[in-house]
Amino acid sequence: MKPGPDPNFPYLDERTIYQFPDPKEWNDDIISIGGNLSPGMLLSAYEQGIFPWYGPEHPVLWQSPDPRCVIFPGKLHVSSSMDKLLTQNVFDITLDRDFSGVIKGCAEAKRRGQEGTWITNDIIEGYSELHRLGWAHSVEAWQDGILVGGCYGVLMGCAFFGESMFSKISNASKAAFIILAELLFENRVAFIDCQVPSDHLISLGGESMARNDFLELLTKHRIKRF
Repeated sequence: MKPGPDPNFPYLDERTIYQFPDPKEWNDDIISIGGNLSPGMLLSAYEQGIFPWYGPEHPVLWQSPDPRCVIFPGKLHVSSSMDKLLTQNVFDITLDRDFSGVIKGCAEAKRRGQEGTWITNDIIEGYSELHRLGWAHSVEAWQDGILVGGCYGVLMGCAFFGESMFSKISNASKAAFIILAELLFENRVAFIDCQVPSDHLISLGGESMARNDFLELLTKHRIKRF
């Protein structure tokens, strides 16, 4: 298969449901290969506990990692140093002001132990379309009018699926994420999916859960478009 989305795969609009293989029946994190990043396919994936994660040299890989990392209301951890930073308004935090800047900032961010980025132009185009349709959202951290950090993800029903974050200044992305998480939980979001557990996410209150438990969580909260 050629790298990236399959040009021969049909475009699926946001009202189309695509049935992926059931992650419960797989031992691997990779559930499916191929397809494209049209709205119907991306939204169908999130509803089924799946998301695209692949390198520039690969076709689209649809993954459902085991374990999964999730933050629940009341579990968000804000350290005393971060609480002080937020109180001092070190950053100007905005919502959906510059989705393009945030996703491109995530793509350009250098990450320890990684070469290049999985946020390809195809990913940028796919999620930018979801943003235009009202499904994908960004939160931005500004300093002196310059975008210095942020994060983005997909909001469906009472669940937010976090995708990526970046910082050009220490704590910028963390500040943006904390403000976003507090806003989401104030508006009765039941959980934030952080995808793959990491020390950074655990420090923010994330907890690991088995994939099957995560899939049951989606069912319990009826994470569906219709």
